[in-house]
Amino acid sequence: MSKIIIVEGKTDKERLQEILVEPVEILCSHGTMGYEKIEEWATELEESEVYLLVDADDSGEKIRKNLQQELPNIHHLYTHRMYREVATTPLEVLAQVLEHAHFEVREIRSEEKI
Repeated sequence: MSKIIIVEGKTDKERLQEILVEPVEILCSHGTMGYEKIEEWATELEESEVYLLVDADDSGEKIRKNLQQELPNIHHLYTHRMYREVATTPLEVLAQVLEHAHFEVREIRSEEKI
């Protein structure tokens, strides 16, 4: 079963690609998702292990709610509210979030630039 992570934007996708070791498809919602796009993804992703990592804001919560209805088995991953956005979350923290969800990540040194 393939693993897929849905994020909001291109920068979020790039951040995750920096730390993931295993092959994972990363899809971008581009901030908002219409009903047609959600339905299309629900059909395409029903055989995959799907994870959602979006910003800790109103837009992110709306995406979570909409996708949960169409993909009830989706796994929700969260960044801490103090960082608000996936793009501004330190790589070390993102690596911990992904590792906790059983993704294979590279080791991030705390002094590494973000």
